[in-house]
Amino acid sequence: MLNMAEGLSRLGALAAHPVVRTLGEAFQAAGFELAVVGGPVRDALLGRETHDLDFTTNAQPDEILAIVKPLASAHWDIGRAFGTIGARVQGEQVEITTYRADSYDGLTRKPVVEFGDSIDGDLLRRDFTVNAMALRVPETKLVDPTGGVEDLVAGILRTPIDPAVSFGDDPLRMLRAARFSSQLEFAIDDATFAAIEQLGQTLSIVSPERVQSELIRLMSTSDPVRGLRVLVDSGLIEQFLPEVSALRLEVDEHHHHKDVYEHSLTVVRQAIELERTRNPGADPDVPLRLAALLHDIGKPRTRKLEPGGGVTFHHHDVVGSRMARKRLQALRFDGETTDAVAKLIELHLRFFGYAEGAWTDSAVRRYVRDAGDLIERLHILVRADVTTRNRRKAARLAAAYDDIERRIAELREQEELDSIRPELDGNDIQRILDIPPGREVGEAYRFLLDVRLDEGVIGADAAAQRLREWWAARD
Repeated sequence: MLNMAEGLSRLGALAAHPVVRTLGEAFQAAGFELAVVGGPVRDALLGRETHDLDFTTNAQPDEILAIVKPLASAHWDIGRAFGTIGARVQGEQVEITTYRADSYDGLTRKPVVEFGDSIDGDLLRRDFTVNAMALRVPETKLVDPTGGVEDLVAGILRTPIDPAVSFGDDPLRMLRAARFSSQLEFAIDDATFAAIEQLGQTLSIVSPERVQSELIRLMSTSDPVRGLRVLVDSGLIEQFLPEVSALRLEVDEHHHHKDVYEHSLTVVRQAIELERTRNPGADPDVPLRLAALLHDIGKPRTRKLEPGGGVTFHHHDVVGSRMARKRLQALRFDGETTDAVAKLIELHLRFFGYAEGAWTDSAVRRYVRDAGDLIERLHILVRADVTTRNRRKAARLAAAYDDIERRIAELREQEELDSIRPELDGNDIQRILDIPPGREVGEAYRFLLDVRLDEGVIGADAAAQRLREWWAARD
C-alpha cells in the first residue's frame, strides 16, 4: 500500500535527480513550465525503480530544442510533428513533449495533433489516472487533476475520462489496462472493465505490430497471469489470440479431464519461477513464456471423447505447434521467436515417453539434437508442464527429468553433444565414394548422422568403413 509520507519523500528525490534539476532550472530560466510526467511520477510514489524520464512543457518543439541543445550530448527530433524532442543529458535519455490536446477520428489510432496550453488538459488525454500525474520542477509540485494518488492508494486502474471515450480514441489502451494490471498488480475498476467488454472489437484498427508489442510487455511482467485473465474474461483476447480462450473447454458430465485453461496459466507461472531459479538476473524469456501459454492450444481441435469416459488429445503437440506458428506470424513476431515457440510446443510431450522407461543413449542424443539451442528452455517448459496434485506422480516425473538432465550432462561432457554431426563431412563423403555433389551426398550424410546418434563417436576410419558398406549394400 502507498505510504504518502514516503511517497512525497521519493517525489522530492525525483525532483533532485541531477538531470531533472538541470532541465527544470533551464526551462524556468527560459520562462517555460516543465514537469516530469507519467510513469516516473507513478513509480516514484510506489517506490519502484524509474527507468525513463519523460517531461511535458508549454514550450513549442523549436523552443524545447533551443533550451536542450546546450545541455545535451545528443538530441533528435524524429517526434517533432507530435511535439516531442529527444535528448541525452548527463548520460540519461529523456523525451520532452509540448502540452497536447489531441482529437481522434474514431477510425484510426492516429490523433489529429493539437498542442495544448495547460498541463491539466494534457494529463486528461492520458490512458489511466495513475499515469496522469505530473511533478512540476524545479518547484516540486505534484499535479494530479484526476485522482491518480487516490487510485494508487486503492490499487485501481481507471481512465481519466469516460472509458468509452478514452478507449474509443485509442483502443490500444484496453491492452495497456491488462498489462498495467499485471505490472502494478492493480484491479480494473468496473466501468473501465465494462468498456473493454463493449469495445473489444475496435481493437481491429490497431496494427498487429502494436498489439504484439503490448503482448510482449505483458508477458515480460513478473506475473502475466493477472493480465491474461483480464484479456480472457473481458473477451478482448478474441481479437488477437482466440486460441487461449478456446482452452476453456466445455465440461462433459460423462468425460473428465483437467481444466486446460487453468493448467496453462499454472504452467506459465511455474515456467517463470523456474526461469528465475535457473537463470537469475536474466531478462524475461518471452518466447519461453509464450510457449508455456500456448503449449496446449492444439487440445480443443484434437479432443476426442472415448467410450467409458476417457478423453484423448492425440497429436495436440504437432497441431498446436502449427497453430502457434500461424498466430505468431499474424501478429508479426520475428522468425526467431516464432520458430522457438513452435518448436518448444512440438517437443513438449517428447519427455513423457522417458518417464515411462529410460531411453537409450541414442534417444537422448536425438532429444538434444531436435531441441538444439532450445534445450534449456525445453527443460523448463517440460518441468513446468507438471501440474498434477498427485504428489507421488509429481515426484516421479521430477526424478525422471532429473535423470535425463544428468544423462544429457554426462553425454555432453563425453561427446560435445551440443554440436552433434557425422564424423565425415560432405567433402569426405564425395572423396571416399568418388561421387559429385548432389542428392546422394545428402543421403550418405544422413546415414552417417544416424550412426553418430545411435553409436556415438566411432572414429573417422570406422565411419568411412561403415559408409562404404552402406554404399555397397545400397547398390
